[in-house]
Amino acid sequence: MTLFVSSFIGRRRRGQLGRWLASATLGGAMALVQPAFGAEAFGFDTLTRIARDAAARPSTPALAAASLPPALAALDYDGARDIRWRPERALWRDAGLPFEAMFFHRAGLHAQPVAVNEVLPDGSVRALRYRPEDFDFGANRLQPQDWGDLGFAGVRLHYPLNTPAYKDELAVFQGASYFRALGEGQQYGLSARGLAIDTVGAGAEEFPRFTQFWLVRPQAGARALTVYALLESPRATGAYRFDLQPGAQTAMRVRARVFLRAGIPAPATLGIAPLTSMFFFGENQPNKQDFRPEVHDSDGLSIAAADGEWLWRPLQNPRQVSVTSFALDNPRGFGLMQRDRQWASYEDAEARYERRPSAWVRPRTPWGPGRVELVQLPTPDETQDNIVAYWVPARLPAPGMPLELDYDLLWQGEQQQRPPSSWVTQTRRGAGHQTPANALAPGQVQYVIDFDGPALRALPANAPVRVVASAGSNARVLRAEAHPHPATGGWRAVLRVQAVEATRPAELRAFLQHDSHAVSETWTHVLLPE
Repeated sequence: MTLFVSSFIGRRRRGQLGRWLASATLGGAMALVQPAFGAEAFGFDTLTRIARDAAARPSTPALAAASLPPALAALDYDGARDIRWRPERALWRDAGLPFEAMFFHRAGLHAQPVAVNEVLPDGSVRALRYRPEDFDFGANRLQPQDWGDLGFAGVRLHYPLNTPAYKDELAVFQGASYFRALGEGQQYGLSARGLAIDTVGAGAEEFPRFTQFWLVRPQAGARALTVYALLESPRATGAYRFDLQPGAQTAMRVRARVFLRAGIPAPATLGIAPLTSMFFFGENQPNKQDFRPEVHDSDGLSIAAADGEWLWRPLQNPRQVSVTSFALDNPRGFGLMQRDRQWASYEDAEARYERRPSAWVRPRTPWGPGRVELVQLPTPDETQDNIVAYWVPARLPAPGMPLELDYDLLWQGEQQQRPPSSWVTQTRRGAGHQTPANALAPGQVQYVIDFDGPALRALPANAPVRVVASAGSNARVLRAEAHPHPATGGWRAVLRVQAVEATRPAELRAFLQHDSHAVSETWTHVLLPE
């Protein structure tokens, strides 16, 4: 059985996550390291030694944002975005290789530099230097000849993802340890991170940074690309290897060796394979002031437990910070998913939320005991990421010993990870036509939950399916029933609950059962405090 614990924080410990940007400027990152490899061919073991050696030393303050020329530091979002890499100067374009790399200019919020290297076929390393002539500065009036070698703010990778005639943007690494990727027909939405440290449960959150990248030159006709990255922060370092394979589902194999620094307190929360997304409002939490039915990059957290149980937690935009933990041994996977992929669910001709990818984390090796933690922050609009999910191991490694990680990160669209039985397709809150006999009393809440999938489709229409529902100590289940859905071919469950104390959260669970067998995943929801 999967256990879960919820906690709510009345006052935010820190600001919003910031929409794909400014965590790169927060304190704690290391100064750039330029190791000498000699005749050794660069690889994951080489990078591991660099990370281990860095963890044995005290952290060094990052290169200050003040080192950025004032004219660049003063640029606003639009001004910084107007500085673009010249596509004709893309790395590997002159060789006609299937992958290309371009780079982001340091400016505005993206002030801290990263070093970028190319790993050549013989294993030697070539540093890629900043040159102003590689950039188009747009409408900005700047004097780049006076700046020297600024380094870069990040890396973006290109591949003919949707058509052989054009190399689409495939993946981006920019800002702290944030990165994101796309599969066919997708548009950027949620992001991933290398590591999350003390997102909750301590003082200020610590943002590890990827301070260096090594791009492995691909062979002609290659279908995959390898990127190495060095992660550094005040309390941890890490060697990371990313193997990207583009497709309808773009797959990243992530291998990492994380080291904690000696002589300082260990993190209160070490978040593994963190995912960061946005949920403003949705079918379970509509916004009467907005013409769009839903606005979110992800609509739920999915978890696959080792015992075969699948959990689905619809996301919410809470009034105060919500932290929910699911205790597990050796999870089979978890992810922030965008299950609803219908245009009519969003009606946004620009944002196209129905094209936002889901991200599924699938461990390749056992992770042992720990918990999946979901953090939901209040957000006033759709410009700020307010959802974080990650794995927290029950045991941390001793300083100098690596925490070995090996997992797949799958960027999915229409074909995405779902339970083999049946799953939740939507969650709606409220009652329909009410009579004096069935009206909601004060403190009562009703949910209408739709399920679909092969296990339900295989049942006859008159099958005896029932809802198995339970609530925590702060709620009572008053009604739980299920019936076939005449429009979809699935099943609809109706759940009515009574909160005991409206100022405290209440945990709810429900799944469909037939002949003593579960025929759906478990819907698990938090009734937020009023």
